[in-house]
Amino acid sequence: MNRNCYLLLLFIFLFTGSLDAQTLKVATFNIRYDSDGDAKQGDGWKQRQTPLTQLIRFHDFDIFGAQEVLNNQLEVMLRLLPDYTYTGVGRDDGAKKGEYAPIFYKKDKFSVLKTGTFWLSEDTSKPNKGWDAVLPRICTWGLFQDKKSKKKFMFFNTHFDHVGVKARQESAKLIMAKIREIGADKIPAILTGDFNVDQNSDSYAVINNSGLLKDAFGLAELRYAATGTFNSFKANSVTNSRIDHIFLTKTFKVSRYGILTDTYRALENSTEAFNPANAPGEIKLQNSPARTPSDHYPVMIITEL
Repeated sequence: MNRNCYLLLLFIFLFTGSLDAQTLKVATFNIRYDSDGDAKQGDGWKQRQTPLTQLIRFHDFDIFGAQEVLNNQLEVMLRLLPDYTYTGVGRDDGAKKGEYAPIFYKKDKFSVLKTGTFWLSEDTSKPNKGWDAVLPRICTWGLFQDKKSKKKFMFFNTHFDHVGVKARQESAKLIMAKIREIGADKIPAILTGDFNVDQNSDSYAVINNSGLLKDAFGLAELRYAATGTFNSFKANSVTNSRIDHIFLTKTFKVSRYGILTDTYRALENSTEAFNPANAPGEIKLQNSPARTPSDHYPVMIITEL
């Protein structure tokens, strides 16, 4: 084979390989449940729902795990995110009661071949609390297929207990066992969630050191993370702790990782306009506190399968 033929074959191989690679925008987002107490402080769901869903649409998530989603919030999100649908159930009854841990995905991009939910407890088959947890906790999963490339992958989404230390440790072990049982050790897999533990926790290590899944933060070629993922509705706060994570199998190549610190302004609460001395006269600025769409920042990655 002469040199020109060799170069041509190499070009064809590299070009077709790039066509086979499937780029995905994957995210995890604790949206904060609909709370009357939040509304009194100006951070109610009715105030946040538009900037929150606009954030999702602007950053163009392909598929994402959400946490703390009540049924009324689910309905609003489906209305304001017309390109998406979901899989998941409420944790209190396996239907519509209690918080969901839904997986939202673009309906023109993916098909769901299988889906299910298990409870993070000694009995995974029905609504109940596990170990020292104060609330029922669940994991939603699905086997997805890209409609164009026909590639398949597993997606798991969860929310660990915020109080039970043993519950978080056992939940991490249980999820890893379930991932292997369901078959994600043989199929590319993604695990998203609010784990209520940061990157220094033993429960985090159960997953990140499992030999199966790795935190996208460590895998990413480029990281955009000026703070951690919890903000308590305080836009000026900062932390080193990341409690919302995206873990992946080694099949995925992560090019970008970002903690999206988007904020919005409530103009009805702004003060009288003023004109900066060094700005054109047409510009009028108003003081208005920055607000966050949730008390967690979403985490987004760009990855190839």
